Amino acid sequence: MNLKSRRIPNLILAVAFMLALLISWNLFKNFSSVDTLPQTSLTVSAAISLSQALQELKTVYQSSNPNVTITYNFGASGALAQQIQQGAPVDLFFSAATNPMDALQQSNLLINDTRRNLLTNRLVLITPTNGVALSDFKQLADARIKKIAIGEPKSVPVGQYAQEMLTKLGLWQQIQPKLVLGNNVRQVLTFVESGNVDAGIVYTTDAKASDKVTVRLTAAENLHSPIVYPLAVIRNSRNPAAAKAFVDFVAGDRAKIVFQKYAFGTVR
Repeated sequence: MNLKSRRIPNLILAVAFMLALLISWNLFKNFSSVDTLPQTSLTVSAAISLSQALQELKTVYQSSNPNVTITYNFGASGALAQQIQQGAPVDLFFSAATNPMDALQQSNLLINDTRRNLLTNRLVLITPTNGVALSDFKQLADARIKKIAIGEPKSVPVGQYAQEMLTKLGLWQQIQPKLVLGNNVRQVLTFVESGNVDAGIVYTTDAKASDKVTVRLTAAENLHSPIVYPLAVIRNSRNPAAAKAFVDFVAGDRAKIVFQKYAFGTVR
């Protein structure tokens, strides 16, 4: 073998070695960049009726975005909106009604192009599992029904919808002495589960979450304002880019599957 023929294999080996080094370096950079991504925290104020679905979505989202820490603040939408108006450090707001979101938008507290109407729900009348079998909302006026739980209409969307429905049915004034007001829809559900009231008005999603209540009636949608859940990024968000990315995820197909699992409808 002459000198020229010996140089060719050596050249091939050298090129292969350089390529291996290059690939290894790129892999190292990629792994290093994952490890060194800045940690980001997002605070999401959300209607308490969303709690189960959003907890599941948090696990899904953080599994593919380990650098993002999501903290939820659940409560009545009206109360949450007031907290944001008073300067609470919140990145996103997910409301159970449009009115609280409208109030924030009118106060210029939203990043406008991030607002999306995502979900729908239904209003239902429930009783304890072995409670009175009601077949008509007007039976709420019967003497056998002593106490009825609804959300506080001034701050709890499910209470506002209930008031609208009962007013249209001509029952609102009649049943006033029977009303027990809850601070949020889950408190209304608890009142019914415990048997402390004879009936309650909640969302179908909350009723589905309990095996201690029975759904007796579903309200016709023309008896109250449309139940729509809007989501938006708060203007004072400390991490608007990460917040917008989370909005895109919650509005995506993967999240829709989770919401449908918990009986939410989706806005077309």
